[in-house]
Amino acid sequence: MKTINSPHVWPAEWASQAATWIAWPHNLETWPGHFTNVPNTFVRFITELSRVQRVHVLSGPAAMTTPTARERLGELANVTIHDLPTNDCWIRDYGPTFVSRKDDGATIAVDWRYNAWGGKYTPFDDDARAAQSIAKILSFPQSRSSMHCEGGALEGNGEGLLMTTSSCLFTPTRNPGWPVSMVETELKLQLGVHKILWVDGGGLAGDDTDGHIDQLARFVSPNVVVVATSSRPDDPNHQGLQANLQILKKATDLQGAPLTVMPLPTPPPRFVDGIRVPESYCNFVFANGIVLVPTFRHDQTDHLALDLLGQLIPNRRIVPLDAYDLVFGLGAFHCASQQQPSHRPAEVHNHQPVVTG
Repeated sequence: MKTINSPHVWPAEWASQAATWIAWPHNLETWPGHFTNVPNTFVRFITELSRVQRVHVLSGPAAMTTPTARERLGELANVTIHDLPTNDCWIRDYGPTFVSRKDDGATIAVDWRYNAWGGKYTPFDDDARAAQSIAKILSFPQSRSSMHCEGGALEGNGEGLLMTTSSCLFTPTRNPGWPVSMVETELKLQLGVHKILWVDGGGLAGDDTDGHIDQLARFVSPNVVVVATSSRPDDPNHQGLQANLQILKKATDLQGAPLTVMPLPTPPPRFVDGIRVPESYCNFVFANGIVLVPTFRHDQTDHLALDLLGQLIPNRRIVPLDAYDLVFGLGAFHCASQQQPSHRPAEVHNHQPVVTG
């Protein structure tokens, strides 16, 4: 048995935020033949965020054939552009996970090892360095992990409960030889979580991440979870997503109370150039006072998702944001952003030590 007293707390995404970090899109191979409208989507995304908080944008390579962040964002207020090279735009996965230090509330940047979803895409060297660069820009202390992990594989409720999937952490190209106990210990140490829910029913067809949780299930409050389900019984995603729903219906919080679990149907299957795109409304983004929700030009499920999230998160403005072109890159707005929580004043923590086997 091993007792873990983590020095960290991972704030929920709905906690007060100091900023959002975004990497400007430039990699044509991410949207082969369909890049044209992607910068416009990012401009709309950044504009909405900048109305409520600071937005930090990584500019990408020094030499670009596509529109640059400085050209497109211009004099947009509340936006800071940093001249940092990147390989791709999915900063959720390679940027730092920001946690708070228990003793003084200082923000710490957790730097996971990153290898582009198990070496699927090369090069990824610039992305792998981004977390360290961001921490240096902010002058934040770093906590460097020895575990391969992407930010989209992690979903927390701010009160010590974490959702993730085995398929993202135990692939042969990510953490070979790591037993479950070792992975859980590292997650608990870095994030200060106390209980891990493994949501291993199944992922989305077309998703190249091996099943990131931010496409499958999200907390909207400490004990309420929305879960992607299929809107069609003949959808190949149907069985796996139903299994995720049943897993979470049986799950409990740290006190043993059941979670409130709400289905969030996905749009009908859509293919672009013969490729299934992984459309899920779970890829929404919390920012100060708002929730940005991807929409996919399917009126029935778009409206259903917006209405449900509006009911479940009544204290925030629900902002629909078109992701029809963006999702051909196999991700949406949560994948393309990373929240930086506000500095939290020191407070007393009475959590019991975590015991793992």
